[in-house]
Amino acid sequence: MSKRSDAIVKGPSRAAARAMLRATGMDDENFEGPMIAVFNTWTNMGPCNMDLDKLAVPVRAGIRAAGGTPVDFNSIAVSDGITMGSEGMRASLMSREVICDSIELAVKGHSLDGVIILVACDKTIPAAGMALARMNIPGVVLYGGSIMPGNHKGKDLSVQDVFEAVGACAAGIIDDAELKEIEKAACPGAGACGGQFTANSMAMAMTFLGLSPMGANDVPAVHEDKNDSAYKAGQLVVDCVKENRLPRDIITKNSLMNAAIALSATAASTNAILHLLAIASEAEVDGFDIDAFDEISRTTPVIGDLKPGGKYMAFDLYAAGGSGLIGKRLIDDGRIDDSPTVTGRSLFNEILNASETEGQDVVREFSDPVKSRGGYGILYGDLAPEGCVVKLAGHGALFFEGIARVFESEEECFEVVQNNGINKGDVIIIRGEGPCGGPGMREMLGVTAALVGQDLADHVALITDGRFSGASYGFVIGHVAPESAHGGPIAFVKDGDKVTIDVEARTINVDADLKARAKGWTPPKPKYPNGAYAKYAKLVGSASKGAVTSFPFESN
Repeated sequence: MSKRSDAIVKGPSRAAARAMLRATGMDDENFEGPMIAVFNTWTNMGPCNMDLDKLAVPVRAGIRAAGGTPVDFNSIAVSDGITMGSEGMRASLMSREVICDSIELAVKGHSLDGVIILVACDKTIPAAGMALARMNIPGVVLYGGSIMPGNHKGKDLSVQDVFEAVGACAAGIIDDAELKEIEKAACPGAGACGGQFTANSMAMAMTFLGLSPMGANDVPAVHEDKNDSAYKAGQLVVDCVKENRLPRDIITKNSLMNAAIALSATAASTNAILHLLAIASEAEVDGFDIDAFDEISRTTPVIGDLKPGGKYMAFDLYAAGGSGLIGKRLIDDGRIDDSPTVTGRSLFNEILNASETEGQDVVREFSDPVKSRGGYGILYGDLAPEGCVVKLAGHGALFFEGIARVFESEEECFEVVQNNGINKGDVIIIRGEGPCGGPGMREMLGVTAALVGQDLADHVALITDGRFSGASYGFVIGHVAPESAHGGPIAFVKDGDKVTIDVEARTINVDADLKARAKGWTPPKPKYPNGAYAKYAKLVGSASKGAVTSFPFESN
């Protein structure tokens, strides 16, 4: 068959290229079959990605067994959990773009026939989906899997509990010794953060998009079945090449809606909104925009009782029946439509044999939901003309009114929180943390978790042009657009302004003449004059369109 890699291995003119490839161990047989990139985001800087080098071994074996030749590449990965609350967190969202670009350059640069992308920490997963959408070359996304729960005094733990313990310690609820014990117990080994935080949310999104085989991403990182699922994924990517299954035939408005519905039904990370919009932009899908998430959330009850707002973790969902069980509930209730997947079978056929563990209570029926509406909403108003995202996981409040407390950075706010300077009824506003102004749109888990630890989560609101971790909960609103660095209204709020948030009315307003305050405004000086941070700040677009840097497709 004609294949993309013929451009580097076929004909007399490619003798020099073949000579170099022979030095790597290839021979004539390898040149005849498909060449498959095994693109790895392995790093031992943190538990999320640290076993991906091991996972690549059965992946390669599966590729070879199916008649392909694996070739390895690696990219950066930035740990959200480790960098959270620090200057380094600015690199997190930027890394999504770098990883996506790296995949494109490695695969297209070597004219490879297909790619399997091994992912784990938060931004590696959407980067994989974006790259497949952009290149439209056969590929599969394989998630390294969730971490197992930690345990302290009989309670299952995730890293979320550590962040919240920091706030509890500052409030005097626990002492330093207890904090240390929680710290030591929370993360027992390899795997991405264990709740329905961003990594597990996006792993589920890849499944419902059709870019990952049903069930493969559910298997925890250290589970005995992980290598078998990796081997099968290696075989699958070769099959995708032979059958010419293309990502843009799989990533459609329909499959994006399916992914968004599954995420709403599990009260997933608000970061998923940003990432699905970015994938839609790369795939040039028309008609899928930020407002879809509000409509979906209003009509999709939460049936997954998962952290951060619920009781259970990713391992519990796997044991209960996994993504297939979520899919079965959605099909039975007529909430999603059938769509193609990388396996060659439709999504509904993939879900057909989904099993449910007897007696499980991780996944409810729609007749008995955890919450009557989904985990997020989209608001507009004089504070956010281009929209913003409210996270509803972990609380039932749909209205909040209070007095603004304005901070120019996450650090400035965190210091006040740690010194018990936030009061019930405050509307905390953290600005200057948007995609451009940050740059990098940092997550605010340090602040939100500290508020939870001080028992303030249900009594204050937090608004930012930055983002929130999937582990954040409380009355939190992010992705405010336009951001303050671009002269968005959030730049002109002052301490003492009355702020009104009405989720049902989809409004977020300030009792002040923000337009008058904007007169004579000049953009702030960029925080970084050169390097990758400066380049990103120059190129990145609005959070309301996915905060992409690749000259985004303008959806109608």
